[in-house]
Amino acid sequence: MAAKRNAVTTEAPESSAPGEGTALALDSRLSKRVESVIPKKRHEALKWFGWGYNDSQFYGKDGIICFRGEKYPLGGCELPSFTKWVEKKFDLRVDITKQYPQLPRTYPRPVENAPFLHELKGTTQVDYSAEGIDRLVRCHGQTLNDIYSLWHHKFRRIPDLVVWPRCHDEVVQLVRLAHKHNVMLVPFGGGTSVSGAITCPQNESRMICALDTSQMNRLLWLNRENLTVCFESGIVGQDLERVLRSEGLTVGHEPDSYEFSTLGGWVATRASGMKKNVYGNIEDLVVRVRMVTPSGTLERECSAPRVSCGPDFNHVILGSEGTLGVITEVVLKVRPLPSVRRYGSLAFPNFEQGVLFMREVARRRCQPASVRLMDNEQFMFGQALKPEKSWWAGVVDAMKQRYVTSWKGIDLNQICAATLLFEGDLKDVQRQEALIYEIAEKFEGFPAGGQNGERGYILTFVIAYIRDFGLHQGIVAESFETSVPWDRCSLLCRSVKQRVVSECSKRSINYYTISCRVTQTYDAGACIYFYFGFRSTDVADPVELFEAIEHSARDEILSCGGSLSHHHGVGKIRSHWYRNAVTETGSSLYSAAKRHLDPKNIFALGNLLPLEEAHPTAEASPPPATPSTPPKAKL
Repeated sequence: MAAKRNAVTTEAPESSAPGEGTALALDSRLSKRVESVIPKKRHEALKWFGWGYNDSQFYGKDGIICFRGEKYPLGGCELPSFTKWVEKKFDLRVDITKQYPQLPRTYPRPVENAPFLHELKGTTQVDYSAEGIDRLVRCHGQTLNDIYSLWHHKFRRIPDLVVWPRCHDEVVQLVRLAHKHNVMLVPFGGGTSVSGAITCPQNESRMICALDTSQMNRLLWLNRENLTVCFESGIVGQDLERVLRSEGLTVGHEPDSYEFSTLGGWVATRASGMKKNVYGNIEDLVVRVRMVTPSGTLERECSAPRVSCGPDFNHVILGSEGTLGVITEVVLKVRPLPSVRRYGSLAFPNFEQGVLFMREVARRRCQPASVRLMDNEQFMFGQALKPEKSWWAGVVDAMKQRYVTSWKGIDLNQICAATLLFEGDLKDVQRQEALIYEIAEKFEGFPAGGQNGERGYILTFVIAYIRDFGLHQGIVAESFETSVPWDRCSLLCRSVKQRVVSECSKRSINYYTISCRVTQTYDAGACIYFYFGFRSTDVADPVELFEAIEHSARDEILSCGGSLSHHHGVGKIRSHWYRNAVTETGSSLYSAAKRHLDPKNIFALGNLLPLEEAHPTAEASPPPATPSTPPKAKL
């Protein structure tokens, strides 16, 4: 019996030669739908007005910041040190009388395309909803602008309809209908975008349909011999890993949004995970991917480990940010679960020594699964987030501090730290630990304990909750990232922080924080994360002011030789710089692919290139480069 594609799927027979868009017939023993932690009605488990679970939140009690939520180690803790840090940094005390926003009483009136709706109801079995709450929670991602707009009911355009396809075939039907009736489609996965990529275009006049992939979350097949697996694109990260762990396997992809983001979203944004040193970034993990476009399904037929067959169309799909089509299925590499998982941490006298350590580790290609370096500001922030300790634990901490300051001679205003995660067989982990600590010693680093390493790693998952609590209390804050060659790493960190300080000074902002960390390392460079926030209680439009300062910081990043983005993607908020980043020729090539795959521009999200430039007519000449093009870095 002939197989439709290749050897990895020969276990699943087909009964006849299927046409375009028809899914491979699957043996039910090889395929199973996954019960997700996130329900179809997202708002039943997740906040409609911000990040994360409904039951997880920072809050104030008797003037002290606390955290509720049993899903995180910080749950049920009072945080007096964090409270003092906020008071000192922002001259702000917790106001427990402030209320969180309430759901709007009315929603924007939907635009209806009667022929589309008639055919959707009459010729498909796709589930759909026009309820206001279903539409609202899928009109945005997780940028500061998104959340602020939600809180202040600023969205004029939200999806007019939400649809939940259950498989590749139903996506094919939906895309054909949308193309036929000129309805805009917004592919929606986990809703965690921090680039504005899934935010509804506010000037779109056509009917907008949010295509929610959450019901497409099956494990389609698993090949243990090849260590490959095929999942539908709507599966959430933690669900994917839970299913694979039950089989003794892992993909190992852990972005900060891992709890809520989807496989399709990882591919669409070219995501990176905290453990990429061992498992790779998403482009290293993807073997094959299917994407439905108005012009047909785009996929590579062969699942061989490497092919030389012209341009790799996987990479047309990777990073396309929902502008070309809908990702439906992804074949991934998997690995056996590591037998040992061990945390560690290191302290360095200053950030520059820490960067030199990171560079040497990368040069010798001996990175553990995760190694991340925090500057002093971020280190002190992390220390402040420790829960209140017992009297004896406080004494022990005081002794440790005396050891660091008196015996090691380290200035607490300069000290920085690195968190470590080792995974593998016991002997491999022991060998890695010994080598990492040996290299650290050369740069005046010393071990700071496994408990600190574990806290630092897990803390990543609650930082987004802090952003929303800050907004609630009158602090606007957000992260932004880049990647940069090693010889410009320290320079870029210093220059960007100095630029932010200067911009704050020019705008009379006196209470703010700006910090950075090196999160991923490569042979030729590293990824750098910045965290910036300021007190906004006396600012008329705090988000506009924040974006103006961040815009200046991005200009500084680019002038120092940094990238437009390492893994967040371009979306709408960085589309201003995209043409310059890929050159006029590159942006024209993207536009040509867009016109071919999506001739009616039904995926009119405005990501990568601004809406007016992304889909020009065939006769139109390309627009000139923006006059505010940032300067090229000098080499």
